[in-house]
Amino acid sequence: MDDKTRTELEAAVYRRLVEHLRTRTDVQNIDMMNLAGFCRNCLSNWMKDAADVKGVPMSKDQSREIVYGEPFDQWKAKHQKEASLDQKAAFDKAAHKH
Repeated sequence: MDDKTRTELEAAVYRRLVEHLRTRTDVQNIDMMNLAGFCRNCLSNWMKDAADVKGVPMSKDQSREIVYGEPFDQWKAKHQKEASLDQKAAFDKAAHKH
């Protein structure tokens, strides 16, 4: 497979992942972190990191809007729930692994 095709496929997979996460608003970021070691915020940070490497101006808010599909504050107000004590404990236990 040539590099151009691989990059196009990777971009398509990324877009599909982001769209999937936009529809699964029931899945909280803390659950993703506890299970997979990354969350929507990680994806947005990686987007900003990639932009920085390429010299593309991008704010943290802009990268989050790309991932969340709307301003983060709006998404958070609509979908983010307070983490339970169990979720927080699991996060604290796993935090050193991230």
